[in-house]
Amino acid sequence: MKARINLGPAGNCDKDIISSLNRLKSELNLQSQEVEFTLGVKMKNETAKAVGELRKKLGIELSVHAPYYINLSSEDKAKLKKSFNWVFLSCERGHHMGARKIVLHPGFYLKKNPSRTFDIVLENIKRLQKEIRKRKWNVELAPETTGKLSAFGNLDEIIELTRKAKCSFCVDFAHLYARQQGKINFAEVLDKLKSFNHIHSHFSCIAFTKKGERKHLDISVNKPPFKELAKELLKRKVNITIIAESPRTWRDSLAMKKILGKLGYK
Repeated sequence: MKARINLGPAGNCDKDIISSLNRLKSELNLQSQEVEFTLGVKMKNETAKAVGELRKKLGIELSVHAPYYINLSSEDKAKLKKSFNWVFLSCERGHHMGARKIVLHPGFYLKKNPSRTFDIVLENIKRLQKEIRKRKWNVELAPETTGKLSAFGNLDEIIELTRKAKCSFCVDFAHLYARQQGKINFAEVLDKLKSFNHIHSHFSCIAFTKKGERKHLDISVNKPPFKELAKELLKRKVNITIIAESPRTWRDSLAMKKILGKLGYK
């Protein structure tokens, strides 16, 4: 058995998603793309179905990033209702596209302690999943590790949430690096994830302050260094999808592919 590493951009690499998928396959030879609903779900179901047909034909792996506005730790019923609606819209479009993972930022601690925040997020993930099953959407919620210290979602919280809610997850390596003030031990992170048969992830470099994440940067910045992650992935024969979330998206997907190739990955 060897590592299986799928690479692709966050967002389109061409003028629209149909053109993007065709280019991913024919020109760039990348395997994945994350469809960005971060600023709202504007895609219609008819478009999502067309995307799904093409995705299947080309063999591209799709995921969805749900809107940034979601806060599943809120105790305000009106705000929570809006968050649920954004999740449902993302899931519906994802289902029609054949995008299995629905990545979302879980929420913020605000004035609550981490334990109370965890319980609220867990309850709401379970409520969402119950409705997703009822609607027969073939998707999995994937709460993401977050980069701001004020946000719920360190690695241990996301792993525990995944196990207790029986949902999926997304590891953003740059967010972990920012959250830990410029420190990351890729071996330790992967050891914590070794019981999962697949890892959905994001990678970029990142600028941060004492409060955590500030902005994503190109991987040429080398903070954190992708080559070190690549070595650990190959050493452990990891099955992983890596979405490039840098400003250069697809270009950095190709840069990561080149680094992996130099390390012997084919």
